[in-house]
Amino acid sequence: MIRAYLMGGSMEEKTMTMSMNARRARRIGLTGAVIVTALGLAGCTNPYSPTQRALGGGAIGAGAGAAIGAATGGSPAAGALIGGAVGALGGALTTPQPPPPGYYNGGNGNQGGYYNNNPPPPPPGYYNNNPPPPPGYYNGGPGY
Repeated sequence: MIRAYLMGGSMEEKTMTMSMNARRARRIGLTGAVIVTALGLAGCTNPYSPTQRALGGGAIGAGAGAAIGAATGGSPAAGALIGGAVGALGGALTTPQPPPPGYYNGGNGNQGGYYNNNPPPPPPGYYNNNPPPPPGYYNGGPGY
């Protein structure tokens, strides 16, 4: 657009240059919006459902295929079809097995581990027969 103005091109050249730039900007913006939307929705799937993984993979693959097709000068529609098919197949085939029952303590939100509810008491003699320090105690020893 600026080149046409600086070089003193005809009004038709200026209009055509502005039109091409507007189409290019619109295509880049649309491609970016599709990619951001696909990536944002990819986190909303159940990782253990082959159907949801196929849909998520297909959406990401279609967006990536359309972007690659548009960027390389090919057909965005063909890129979207190929990318969607590859993404759906990859999503369905890479579905992991769900964890065994009870792995998450029955689904009550308690993950288990060392700090299940309260930490266990220290072993006998840990404090050299002195009472333990109060919670939040800071002794200011070396390394602090």
